Formats: sequence, structure tokens, C-alpha cells
Amino acid sequence: MHKFLRAIGFSQFDTRKKIQSLVRACVLDSTDKKFTTNGEDTMLAEYCKDFSPYFGIAVCGELSDDNHKFSYDYYYPYLRADKISTYEDINIERHAYKESYAGICDDIRVGVSLIFYLQNMIDYVQIKNSDRLPVRGTSLCLSALSVDGMVMMPISKNEKQKERIRKKTNNRYRLIQAAREGDEKAIESLTLEDMDTYSTISRKLLSEDVFSIVDSYFMPYGVECDQYSVLGEIIECSKVKNELTGESIYVMNIDCNELCFELCINEKDIYGEPEVGRRFKGYIWLQGYINFPV
Repeated sequence: MHKFLRAIGFSQFDTRKKIQSLVRACVLDSTDKKFTTNGEDTMLAEYCKDFSPYFGIAVCGELSDDNHKFSYDYYYPYLRADKISTYEDINIERHAYKESYAGICDDIRVGVSLIFYLQNMIDYVQIKNSDRLPVRGTSLCLSALSVDGMVMMPISKNEKQKERIRKKTNNRYRLIQAAREGDEKAIESLTLEDMDTYSTISRKLLSEDVFSIVDSYFMPYGVECDQYSVLGEIIECSKVKNELTGESIYVMNIDCNELCFELCINEKDIYGEPEVGRRFKGYIWLQGYINFPV
């Protein structure tokens, strides 16, 4: 069973027989299907089956040349995001063990290289085979699945404090951008700022809880490069049901260091009641859909 299958409402599909019947249903009654060649006379196929307006399962494999018989390779659950997260340039690399891809994006708001599982693999393979790489002017819609999360109350801030934080953040982004271009003064300023931040946090931790100091974070989690530990503000929240299993799923829009992404989690796996303004803390599997220019 895929670890994150329960995130979209399939917590009871825990045997090989159930998974095989589910995969078969996704292929025979697919909502969307795409085909392309991989440049080696192999026809790649992807069948997507939606189980709500937001999420579903994608089944990927190959079609044989003679009778167009589908050979299943792998499947994965997905959450479709409709909001653009970033316009930064993206690099894409193929996974070593199967015909799937990872995207890499450097966004200065997060502070780490974003590595995500590419959802629209067929679109990318078509562009690669037509010698249109590298593609510039793309945008990225990020989404995430979680099987372990909790809801936390926000840090109390008045409007003056929010404006001061906003100005400080924008100034830091400008310094990071300048440092990426080789500005030595910007690098020195960032170094001194980080030292001051470390000193301030160390002093406050003696008398305060860490989550009353740290408003949000986005950092790698575990050994798999596309999984992260996050803490961010809930901007939007809704509860939907899996049309097949009836399980309730929370679909949220999370603002983490001003990087926004969609997230879904099974009602069984979240501690607390998600509401707009509160914070989500948990572990996620990051996915991305690249909007290639037409």
C-alpha cells in the first residue's frame, strides 16, 4: 500500500487484493488519460481517476504495440492544486527506478531547494521528446499529502507587528537575492542577521515555548528528498468526502513562509479542528504540477 493513500480516504485499502481491484477500477473507469512515447518506441500511459473534485489516483504504465494492452507499473495518490505557488525556474530529473520524475525549484522564501514529485509526467515527456527543453516562463502549483498532522493556535500579533514582520521579510528576500548574485555586503548582512536571530531565539527559549516564537517553518524530513516537516497558517479550509469510501478529508491552503500550497489529510490523522487563521503542523509529501506555456 502506498503510504499516502490514506491521505485521500483509502485507509481501509491495506491488502494487495484490495489495491489491485482499486488500480483496475482506476484504469477501466478513468476520469482522464494521457499517452505519449518516451523516445524509445515505448508508449507511456497514465490513467487518472478522481474521487472528489480535488484528489484521486494516477496509474502509470506502458501500452504494448500489438494489441494496445496496458501493463501497470505503479500508482500514486494525488491532490490537484489550482493556485500558483511560485514562478521560479524548475529543473526536472528522472527517478532511477521507474518512469517518474522529480522537480527541483529554488525559492528564496523557503530557504531550501524545493524537491517535489512531478504530477504531469506525460506533459514533460512530450516536451522533452520535441526538443523544447529548457522551458522558461513556467509556473508551479504545489500540493501535499499528509498522514500525520495537528492544529495549533496562531501567535497573537497586532497590525503594527504584522507590518513590521512583513517589511523585515521583504528586506531579507532582497538581501538573499543580492547574495545569490554575489553581493558580498548582502552575504555579510545575512550572516550577522542569522547570528542575531540565533542569539535572540536562544535567550527566549529559556522562558518561552518554541512554537510561540517560531511562526512557520519548512524543512526536509526523513531520508526521502520530497518529504518535509512544515508549520504554516491555514488560509482556506474545507471538508470533502471520498466518493468511493465516504471517508472525510480536510483540504487546506497553507501559507508557509509566504509560500502557499494545497494540502489534504484524512480526518482520522489530524489532531485538532482546522480553521482559517490557525496553524497546521505536520509531515507532508510534496507534489507539483508545472504549468508549461502553450
